[in-house]
Amino acid sequence: MDQQPFLGLRTAIYTVNDLEKAKAWYSALFGTEPYFDEPFYVGFNVGGFELGLNPDVSKVKPGPGGVVAYWGVADAEVAFLHALRHGAGEHEGVQEVGGGIKVATVTDPFGNLLGIIENPHFKLEGPGPVPAD
Repeated sequence: MDQQPFLGLRTAIYTVNDLEKAKAWYSALFGTEPYFDEPFYVGFNVGGFELGLNPDVSKVKPGPGGVVAYWGVADAEVAFLHALRHGAGEHEGVQEVGGGIKVATVTDPFGNLLGIIENPHFKLEGPGPVPAD
């Protein structure tokens, strides 16, 4: 029997058309600076889960429908192939995005994007305090 390749929800990625403004806004909102800050992606650890900001608007547009939730996996390639075997469509194949992190996206039979992320740095933490205004 195959082990379940999906470990749980890990990351929500928001597509943004102004990375610097989005980074400043989310830093203020969550009271924390990003742990990963590159021109192609900014990542925040929010209570042990990741909020990612993606400035690439070529595949997904900002606004409603501009969010992709990424499900944590131990092996991105295994999970990607598992999803394809179960009828998912390939949207973006497995790729390393830095720091040993691998991502991919597939479409479910209804056209929704489903993200897959293998992140060796992910550590599940308990909920933290909400910053005061």
